[in-house]
Amino acid sequence: MKRSKTILAACLLMSTLIAQAQIHKMERRDTVDHSYNLNPVVVTGSGHHQRLKATATPVHVLSAQEISEQGITTFADVLTRMMPQVSMAPSSMGSFLRMNGLGNKYVLILVNGQKLIGDISNNVDLSRINMARVKRIEVLDGAASSLYGSDAIAGVINIITNQPTNSLCNVTSTTTVSGDQQLTQTATVDIYKNGLGSYTSLTHDQADSYRNNPLELVNGSDTETQQSIAPLFTGYLADVLAQKFTYSPSQHLAMNVGLDYSRKMTDRPETHPELSGGTDYEMRYKGLRLTSGFIYKFDAKNSLQVDYTIDRYRYGKEYDVATSSYAVGDYVQSKKQRSIERQVKAILAIVPQGTTIVGNDWQLDKLVATSGNINQEAYTLAYYAQHEQHVSLGRQTTLSATLGLRYNYHKTFGNRLTPKATLMLSRGALNLRATYSAGFRAPGLDELYYHYFSVNRGKPQISFGNQGLKPEKSNYLSLNAEYRSTTLAASLTGFLNNISDMVVKQNIDVDDDSRAMLVAQFPEMTAEQAGKLVSYARYQNSDKGSVKGLQFNLSVNILRGFNLSANYAYTYARSKSAGESDEWQPLERSIRHTATVAANYHRSWSHYALNVNLSGRLQSKTYYTGSYEDAPGFGVWSLHTIHTIPLHRLSLEPSLGVDNIFDRVDRRIDTATRRYALYSPGRMLVAGLKISLK
Repeated sequence: MKRSKTILAACLLMSTLIAQAQIHKMERRDTVDHSYNLNPVVVTGSGHHQRLKATATPVHVLSAQEISEQGITTFADVLTRMMPQVSMAPSSMGSFLRMNGLGNKYVLILVNGQKLIGDISNNVDLSRINMARVKRIEVLDGAASSLYGSDAIAGVINIITNQPTNSLCNVTSTTTVSGDQQLTQTATVDIYKNGLGSYTSLTHDQADSYRNNPLELVNGSDTETQQSIAPLFTGYLADVLAQKFTYSPSQHLAMNVGLDYSRKMTDRPETHPELSGGTDYEMRYKGLRLTSGFIYKFDAKNSLQVDYTIDRYRYGKEYDVATSSYAVGDYVQSKKQRSIERQVKAILAIVPQGTTIVGNDWQLDKLVATSGNINQEAYTLAYYAQHEQHVSLGRQTTLSATLGLRYNYHKTFGNRLTPKATLMLSRGALNLRATYSAGFRAPGLDELYYHYFSVNRGKPQISFGNQGLKPEKSNYLSLNAEYRSTTLAASLTGFLNNISDMVVKQNIDVDDDSRAMLVAQFPEMTAEQAGKLVSYARYQNSDKGSVKGLQFNLSVNILRGFNLSANYAYTYARSKSAGESDEWQPLERSIRHTATVAANYHRSWSHYALNVNLSGRLQSKTYYTGSYEDAPGFGVWSLHTIHTIPLHRLSLEPSLGVDNIFDRVDRRIDTATRRYALYSPGRMLVAGLKISLK
């Protein structure tokens, strides 16, 4: 902590002194040359590169520039501070992500169009994402299975990475520090010459555990409290090392091969004899991802792309407290995953004003779960085709239609067809869109084969998979109106997403017969533990869900150098279970009203540039099901400034900011039925320094 405070103070002092010195050197005539690109190139919505205004499926774009201006260093913060339809709940088992009312398992996360694995209790390990390389993040709402296959029911998040080719050598180093010993350090080295590129990056991220109220209610009491050290936010240390090589021998051919290594370790309070909430072990995660591929461009409109990915991920417990069974440093593996994926895609201009995409995907998934007694694998084979046609109706009016269909064969579930249809009418700066798409999600290997027994704080826990599960299915419909010019982008979207055969864990009461069955299934369970069994869990196709929503997005370059953006999401997410009452219940962790706001001002002089960004997230209460109480809503605002000083080939960018300006903190006392939505420790100073050498 002392080290972080020292770095913070040094950065604050450096930034202040440099800013004052440079302001005195400014020329009388200043210039403003900074504005947002409101019509960037995107790829996620249609499967091929086109301007955002021209894509028939609405896509949200978060640029590296906007992310930097808000002083954001982690992927989870990017989504929650810039996307109102996304929320996060951090834990030792990864960030619990929700998008458009649906949980993490319904959100497909891609890196350059290729699936990222790292499943921790149905939560993808977001620390594997290399923020040092993010060029932009494209977010596609709703079912997108015609192009992307399983898991894309709530939406797709596609991280597009950056490989610059405009300089021989570029080196950058970025350091950001803030309270609770939060530190992010990134370094990149980019080399490009004669078509050959080498891109190296290293990211280190760390944060301390914390809780906002040291008290918790004693189990079973409504008034008696005790001290607890169980963290509200789980600390961690995470590293990502990435190396990518590219080679373009001609304007027609581009090849690439890359390797990403990631590791993460939680940093939680150790078991304490007089305080509850400590742990005997830390969770340790490791990932290794190999990518390779090429794209051959026959001409500007016809190309062939092939990608191959091998992704390995594992996690387990590393003991830092000696127990009766384990010594300090012992490692017990919980899960090991492997995914092999091959993608072949052709983008063709077969007819005038039309784009046809045909492709083939093959994916093999393997899971070894010691804690769940699983050693299984499954493969998926898919073929898809999509055609997008533009028809000119004269007087700056264009009608665009897209039809797509994907055929999937899954080892366990057999055949599945998922169609997609879009229609867009464009007149000048105005677009009107209608989209229908079907989605599906094949149950995971854990949901199919789990055979899990553990003891948590003296209580036995048992979960069973179900090989009779059916795939989850969805039907998504959206209507969108958008106005997009060089200075203003505004859109309004309404959508409906209905999901059937949702896979959930159902608790089954234990009687004498089932208790005998469970003892036979798990001979390691003692008689005392068996006597404490009240229920066990089994995966079932039980629920059906309905998500209705409305989204409003606005971005405007008010003046040269001043941009304002505002995003609002209304999400009415519900589910009901078969065999129970016909009443709909709010989906777990869903939020009805959420908004994000950002105002950015940029001004540059001859030897100095200033960027000031004010941003906020406001949301209503978070719904929790069962006996859990809802979490109250909140509004959190942050201020961030960047000071840019160019020095020939060297550029310095000190930054200063304040997170959570008004010190909003949820300090409620912990109870067995209490859950949280605001995880901030309160107001924090943030300081950073970016050094670039070209």
